[in-house]
Amino acid sequence: MDTYQFRRPRPEDAEAVFDLIRDCDVRVIGFVDATVEDVADELDEPGFDRERDGWLVHDAAGTLVGWAWARRKGASDQIDLDVVVRPGSEELTDRLWAMVLDRAKEITTELGHEGATLDIGVYRADEAKREVVRRHGFESGTSFHRMRIDFADAAPGGRVAAPEAPAGVTLHRGTTDEVRRRIHQVHQDSFADHFGFAKVDFDDWFARRDGSSANDWEQAVLAEVDGQPAAVLLSNNQFAPDEQCGYVATLGVLPAFRGLGLGRYLLRTAFAEDAARGRKGTILHVDSNNTTPALGLYTSAGMRPILVIDVWRRRI
Repeated sequence: MDTYQFRRPRPEDAEAVFDLIRDCDVRVIGFVDATVEDVADELDEPGFDRERDGWLVHDAAGTLVGWAWARRKGASDQIDLDVVVRPGSEELTDRLWAMVLDRAKEITTELGHEGATLDIGVYRADEAKREVVRRHGFESGTSFHRMRIDFADAAPGGRVAAPEAPAGVTLHRGTTDEVRRRIHQVHQDSFADHFGFAKVDFDDWFARRDGSSANDWEQAVLAEVDGQPAAVLLSNNQFAPDEQCGYVATLGVLPAFRGLGLGRYLLRTAFAEDAARGRKGTILHVDSNNTTPALGLYTSAGMRPILVIDVWRRRI
């Protein structure tokens, strides 16, 4: 007789899912790499169908021991997924993987694609999970480095001066629909060639960001050069509750405006604004195989790598 109970997730499950993630994270990397708010956002994210895209598994005592999901990326042929199993319940792993892979195939068919690219992020330190994804046909795709700068180490008293704007550069905040639409277009165009990027229309892009508890449109910045949209900085509060740090979620420069120092200017703008908010530092993620030399930019600005997340990929 099956001692496990499978059901679909609900918004009120955020605390239990967080507890499961915390148990798994602490065993692998020594700390919990999420907040309850992060989990709640994921459970309520636009495009995630709780009745079809996710599963929770409880054991006979009612403890949550498994959490699995597959999530489409807009209308593209890319699908993100994950399978999280509490230590001691590893016999669930293959069952959940079968469910997630079947759901990925269903999503592919629903969207009218002949095939799909599946991606899963795995901490470099998680040797057991790496073996599981290999066994399910995934290969290494790229690696994302989490970078951090601590203002107390970078500047006296943790004070960071705002950088001087390059000639002809003006900044506009994403507090109006007009500016947000320009930010969206620059974001889509500047990341078109990056690993795992899937274009989405403005409505989907806006809904996902506006629905996040970490979002702050004041931290969405458009840089124009002589009146022409050129670069974007999308920061938010994702790492404020647990790390007391700002977070640069996106920093993109259009190809025609690269080499002008816009990336460095926007990065240092983020540092100065995070310091002014009383944050201890700033965090971001960078693809080690980025089409632009972003990793060098961040290290030269005083950031250091603190964590590596490998993305594993499979084509179905």
